[in-house]
Amino acid sequence: MTDTSTILQEMNDRSREVFRRVVEGYLVNGDPVGSRTLTRDFSEKVSAATIRNVMQDLEFMGLLDSPHVSAGRIPTQLGLRMFVDGLLEVGSPDAQDREKIDATMGRNQSDVTGLLDRVGSALSGVTQGASLVLAPKHEAPIRHIEFVSLAHDRALAVLVFSDGHVENRLFKPPMGQTPSSMREAANFLNSLVEGKTLSELTRTIKTEMGKRRREIDVLAAELVESGLVIWESGEGHPERLIVRGRANLLTDGGEAADLDRIRSLFDDLERKRDIADFLELAEDGEGVRIFIGSENKLFSLSGSSLVVSPYMNSDRKIIGAVGVIGPTRLNYGRIVPIVNYTAQLVGKLISDRS
Repeated sequence: MTDTSTILQEMNDRSREVFRRVVEGYLVNGDPVGSRTLTRDFSEKVSAATIRNVMQDLEFMGLLDSPHVSAGRIPTQLGLRMFVDGLLEVGSPDAQDREKIDATMGRNQSDVTGLLDRVGSALSGVTQGASLVLAPKHEAPIRHIEFVSLAHDRALAVLVFSDGHVENRLFKPPMGQTPSSMREAANFLNSLVEGKTLSELTRTIKTEMGKRRREIDVLAAELVESGLVIWESGEGHPERLIVRGRANLLTDGGEAADLDRIRSLFDDLERKRDIADFLELAEDGEGVRIFIGSENKLFSLSGSSLVVSPYMNSDRKIIGAVGVIGPTRLNYGRIVPIVNYTAQLVGKLISDRS
């Protein structure tokens, strides 16, 4: 990957200013920016020809592109990345945006999913993009696990948490399960479960299965592994990935091919294939991360950008994330502080409730 900070340092003041003004102009209206536009409010007296030469140099460096002959320039993906990393000025969200996000938090409601649904709707409304909100897993320690056979191809995993929360998860058990193998699997899990959250138990089971495979009946082992798959995929779990505002990206103004790619993106998200990937995007560190176009496999087909931030519980552990998808010409300077503010607010609210 090209080191954009080195490129920026090696540019002179004039090239840097031309580049910054082209990107800012493009982000405001989505149109190519021409040399004559730049000469009108440039910081020094320079001719349109001089600016054209600078723009040609920037195009040669891979930072700008000319979509049409003799037209102005637009930033490339590399150019947008360099702008975001080195020239983007990020302040605080303005008062009006904060009020709209704050309004979703004001209701005294114990339903966290309902709260996050309102947050997602407010976030898409404020940003005019599509919002993604990843709800936290239930992370209280588990008290007890039981498997209940419902039919030859259906079973229920019952999880009882220490805070009284109960989850029932339907899954397809391995062939040949018997009541005794189900009891054996449940006994094995309950011997490991004390004081562990679901995530911790999953990690422990993987380790213990390797050590004790011979001790566990083969059918029971298959059942435990089947249960692991269910817990990791979250099937039967309340909606974890909440997508709101997709209509904001499906406007009539887009090219047909672009609209098809965006529809494909949302179809993928709504089938929940990429929940783990989405959380991993946010888990690499605190604060907001920006993915432009093909930098992230989730969005490479859609020509979209993702601005995402994790939120944490009271133990400073990442438990979910909020994000906004929009065109690559997002107003990053406005969107980044909104996403950051929302993530901090959600984290605080969930911490307070727990």
